[in-house]
Amino acid sequence: MAAERERDLASVTFDFGPETQDVHIGAGTIAAPCVVPMLLAAQAEGGRMPLSEVLTPAIAAAAGHTVTPFQARVMRLVGPILSADPAARALYFLGDATMEPGATLSNPAFGEVLDTLAHEGARIFAEGEIAAALLAFPGSHLTRADLAVGPRQRAPLGVARRGVDVALNPPPSLGGVSVALALAALPHRPGPGRLAQALDAIDRVRREAPDAAALAHALPDHSAALKTLLAETPKAVRGTTHISVIDAAGMAAGLTLSNGEGCGRILPGTGLMPNNMLGEEDLVPGGPLAWTPDRRMASMMCPMLLRAGDATTVLGTGGSSRIRTALAQVALALIDAGTPLEAAIRAPRLHVEAGRLSFEDTGDARWREGLRDWSGETRVFAEPSLFFGGVHAVRAEAGTVTDAFADPRRAGHALVG
Repeated sequence: MAAERERDLASVTFDFGPETQDVHIGAGTIAAPCVVPMLLAAQAEGGRMPLSEVLTPAIAAAAGHTVTPFQARVMRLVGPILSADPAARALYFLGDATMEPGATLSNPAFGEVLDTLAHEGARIFAEGEIAAALLAFPGSHLTRADLAVGPRQRAPLGVARRGVDVALNPPPSLGGVSVALALAALPHRPGPGRLAQALDAIDRVRREAPDAAALAHALPDHSAALKTLLAETPKAVRGTTHISVIDAAGMAAGLTLSNGEGCGRILPGTGLMPNNMLGEEDLVPGGPLAWTPDRRMASMMCPMLLRAGDATTVLGTGGSSRIRTALAQVALALIDAGTPLEAAIRAPRLHVEAGRLSFEDTGDARWREGLRDWSGETRVFAEPSLFFGGVHAVRAEAGTVTDAFADPRRAGHALVG
């Protein structure tokens, strides 16, 4: 392991307007990458297409694709990361600014990596060319043993609410147990003020728990205590993506995938920017050097599945620490009020963290009135923002897809048929 003084570490700030988010970047923030072997194992177990065919669209996009307005917006947001390394700047900048809509973004080296992956499999990340580049990365702490770590299957965390069975990402995920606590403790159809109060309490419980497993073990006790708190208190008048799929055979899958925001360094010869998961304040509050080696990371990522009778809904979101609150709000709308997917996802959102309330005020008078008694600090967004995640969902009844909607906050795309 590299000595601490040799670690490549830096800090940057993202500006969402009303809110900002601080993250650490550099080769010293790279966590052991398990995503590729996980994806290939899942594809081998449940996929029907050859891996080479699955990767063909990504290889074509790496050869060159037109930057969309949303992609340009995200590049501006994470500009401090994309400008931190000359190789990254060369990929994502034109002159002194990140690429604008209509520009052509190409990454041929990454296309070659994907083509090699299609033929050689995950070996290249564990013991091949990518592994060698990661081990030689200046300022990194990764070892060959780290690269040998593979995916682990776990039974989902299950809760029930009003006749709907909910399957969530289990520990060490923090997101799953946080959503479970919200669904177990909140009253039927909570208003925005009650929801904000509960999410604030859940955030405090989460911060005090030693880890996600301990929080999950004590879920009944925490749920009972939170119910008491809500009953005794008068009502008051924060680089992740998700895919939800249900196929023609009724097989459902939800995948939430994150590179953090990226470590700001391009792995030489690959076009790849490794993750910065050790630089996520929400996952490692003490900073990258506070992480305990040889320990699986927690995560806010939480693909979830709702089942009621013959109806199945798959949903999930990106959004860093906002994942847990976005999913809790959409799930409550779907379960308690029977709200259609589109309306549940488009509804204004709020997030509570460290005693501060951030919310979208898009002109709904009842929503605004429900939050007026919040006594703490507030941050107001005048329009829907990617800060609050991007919930993408699909629903099937009796194995037939009946509805799908993708969050416009993150330029999602939905397709039925």
